[in-house]
Amino acid sequence: MAEKTKTTRAQNGKADGDSNVVTIKKYANRRLYNTATSSYVTLDHLCQMVKDDVDFVVYDAKTGEDITRAVLTQIIVEEENKGQNLLPISFLRQLIGFYGDNLQMVVPRYLETAMSTFADNQERMRSYMQEAFGGLFPFTQFEDMTKTNLAMFEQAMKMFTPPATGADGKPTAPADPASSGDQTAAAVRTLQAQVEQLRHQLDRLGDDKGKG
Repeated sequence: MAEKTKTTRAQNGKADGDSNVVTIKKYANRRLYNTATSSYVTLDHLCQMVKDDVDFVVYDAKTGEDITRAVLTQIIVEEENKGQNLLPISFLRQLIGFYGDNLQMVVPRYLETAMSTFADNQERMRSYMQEAFGGLFPFTQFEDMTKTNLAMFEQAMKMFTPPATGADGKPTAPADPASSGDQTAAAVRTLQAQVEQLRHQLDRLGDDKGKG
């Protein structure tokens, strides 16, 4: 019954529950079909739809499976191959490292929140960059935005590092992850160290700005 429902959804011109969401069907020959325009499209077309804020879902035309995530990932790979590198190698390595990690379930929500915050501030950032070409680089605004993001990150880390307690209910010293093999604690401490390093860099930036 569930499989039949998926297939029915894939055959519709729009996704269920939202008439503004365009349905794309992907066939076995890898061709993509836009049911809203009744035409075949390419990954470049879908990339432009994303940039134009046109929401869509992609279904396997045969099984009705939702493959939107895989197609969006493929678009990113194609864009990276064109030389428009947005993903630093260090970020990719860290992201891969979280697969199978105890903190894996935290990463998607954190990345989603971070990107949402960045998107909300993109107009301000564009304005700042335009001012930079006029000889005025707004270090203060960028510094404030970065500190806000760091504060959000620290708050997220605190949620997953509750203080350990003993039998009497009193806080105890945290266990050494190197000796206990606690990979979660080790990962959290590494992230906290990176946050502290970023804070020091911001402090140095503020000092250099004051001297200038």
